[in-house]
Amino acid sequence: MGTRGFKVGVVPFVLFGALLFTSASEPPFHRFNNTRDLAHPFSSATAAAPSFGEYTFVRTIYDSPRAYRGYEGGGTWTTDYPEADNNFIVGLREWAGTNLKIASRPEQLQITDDRIFDYPILYAVEPGFMDLSTQQAARLHEYIARGGFIFWDDFWGEREWQNVQQQIHKIDPELEIQDLPLSHPIFHSYLDVEAVVQVPNVYNAQRGVTSEKGGIVPHYMGVLNKQGRVVGFISRNCDMGDAWEWINDPSYPAKYGLPAYKVGINVVIYAMSH
Repeated sequence: MGTRGFKVGVVPFVLFGALLFTSASEPPFHRFNNTRDLAHPFSSATAAAPSFGEYTFVRTIYDSPRAYRGYEGGGTWTTDYPEADNNFIVGLREWAGTNLKIASRPEQLQITDDRIFDYPILYAVEPGFMDLSTQQAARLHEYIARGGFIFWDDFWGEREWQNVQQQIHKIDPELEIQDLPLSHPIFHSYLDVEAVVQVPNVYNAQRGVTSEKGGIVPHYMGVLNKQGRVVGFISRNCDMGDAWEWINDPSYPAKYGLPAYKVGINVVIYAMSH
């Protein structure tokens, strides 16, 4: 059973329960120990390996013409790339202790690329600058209708929040966005997430600051279709990707890094089992 089975179906990708069990002697994150422990960093050999498994980290390439920063071509989709993607893969493979077969390298796909239907989860970073075309919105509408799931991460303040809502409603005006209670199954799908932690970028973390652009209150939110299925996860006023990127740097506090990995891993497990 692999990710390419997703394309032909119209229901969410489903994992066999046995894939989620860990060894009794090695609890989840037993190697993390609240320190940096990426014992096997991403290598050129890994980069050459096939990008295929029961889960592949797929970063969405999107248009962001209104981005205020100096990204070539307005490419805010490249934020934290490739280190965040590579480190998250290692975290899922090495730390979490699942038997899930993880593709050894990530993918980066245009929204209009038919290959997005090969993968059940897409990651969209800095969607506060996203500007979907009619064609791209229609493609993501189809993606969600087939059972796909989108993880929206790293945007701050009211202005970016308004844009994220606008982009999601371009995909489907009937999609509902709501805060998820910590009792929701997504926070207990594999590890227990017990608090909504505001995960800052590395530069703010080094200064002891967690918020930016007026985004003071963090939110872990769900995007629900009209049937009530959670089709997306939003980390609002948070930067999970920066924590994934900088987890090896001693200056990045583990009190932010560990929650960011726990949330990301739970989202993957939840999306692939619902």
